[in-house]
Amino acid sequence: MNNIEKKRIVRYFIISKMLHLRYNDTTKQKRRRDTRMRELFVETRTAVGEDGRLHSFDYYVVIGEMEVGGRFACESYGVKVAEQGGDIAVIPNITVSISRIDALVDRINELETKIHEAAGCEFNINSPKQLGEILFEKMGLKGGKKTKTGYSTAADILEKLAADNPIVADILEYRGLTKLKSTYADGLADYIEEDGRIHTSFNQTITATGRISSTEPNLQNIPMRTELGRLIRKVFVPKDDYLFTDADYSQIELRVLAHISGDEQLIEAYKSDADIHRITASKVFHTPFEEVTDLQRRNAKAVNFGIVYGISSFGLSQDLSITRKEAATYIEQYFATYPQVKTFLDKQVEDAKQNGYVTTMFGRRRPVPELSSSNFMQRSFGERVAMNSPIQGTAADIMKLAMIHVWEELHRRKLNSRLSLQIHDELLIETDRAEATEVAELLKNKMKHAAELSVSLEVDLHTGANWYDAK
Repeated sequence: MNNIEKKRIVRYFIISKMLHLRYNDTTKQKRRRDTRMRELFVETRTAVGEDGRLHSFDYYVVIGEMEVGGRFACESYGVKVAEQGGDIAVIPNITVSISRIDALVDRINELETKIHEAAGCEFNINSPKQLGEILFEKMGLKGGKKTKTGYSTAADILEKLAADNPIVADILEYRGLTKLKSTYADGLADYIEEDGRIHTSFNQTITATGRISSTEPNLQNIPMRTELGRLIRKVFVPKDDYLFTDADYSQIELRVLAHISGDEQLIEAYKSDADIHRITASKVFHTPFEEVTDLQRRNAKAVNFGIVYGISSFGLSQDLSITRKEAATYIEQYFATYPQVKTFLDKQVEDAKQNGYVTTMFGRRRPVPELSSSNFMQRSFGERVAMNSPIQGTAADIMKLAMIHVWEELHRRKLNSRLSLQIHDELLIETDRAEATEVAELLKNKMKHAAELSVSLEVDLHTGANWYDAK
């Protein structure tokens, strides 16, 4: 086998990770990074890019292990280096808009002034004691709850008062924005390089499930659950004459569950291309599809996703604020509806007890030593791991394959667009505006066909002038 043939095979199994080392990195910091890289580690080399900065490339096995031979000269994103084993995929990461961060600061200052004016004096808004005294003693607002240390200013207390008291609404917004600033804006600002970009590190062997993680900084934990949190994504912008193309898998873990369990009912539900949560609600609650209520759908959704993580009746009862008995009934009805899912999950636990590990669809193993523990809580955790890891791990494998295929296609077509971020089930491409249609088509196609399942992999895709608009 010649080098070219070896290269083609290796690229299927190997993906590289870039560590962007800042000039102020200490030996201790680099050592701390390096100690995280253990399992399946191949080797590290460094090269100086055309930007004059030192780039370190760490190679890890993605799906399986195989002997790597040959040396290939690789060029990616301005970094030239000859390395052993496959192409180097350097991710350029993402640009940060300083002006948007400044706008966040301006809004915080505006709210601070507004709150002080409404209160008739200046005080420390971040001090619960001072805030409680201002609201419930000086201003005489009703609904205060006194504690040993003063009035409670917890979010649930203030939210009840916000509708009738504009100052409270401003305080809640102020809290939210200051948290965003301290946690994300200030934290991320420390990582902005001279090129205006943030360069994160992607780790393949940190998580037990096989998911890629992001560190220094973590760009995978930018908040998405609340509208306020999502706004922080507006500070992330592409370079001039570019836009963002964002694609994420729709319910990939549930689709993986349908495939690997072989449950005919669940497979048919997905093939019908209808609302899976409404279908489940209809079957579980014995209600005609058209008559399913929003509450029933929400409960079914919680069960659908909870089953993937081996949720217990107690856990479900907490999530839905129902009794444990009701939660147990929901789970029983779910398994009666999708019996092969139950059979599959039980088999995963039994196999893990016998073998000491579980495997993904692609054969990647995760040890489950907790199952042999004498501690009941540890064993229970092990059972949940045994049920979830084949599902979440397979989804992670599929995403890695998708990343490789997308990266290869961008380079095969010699496009200017580049993969910038991976966030669990989501890929973000910094897209040349002239290539927007082509990039959207290839991104969706490569993600949909990263793996062939008994149900289709569906992809939600959007474009925008910043990360928020693209999502």
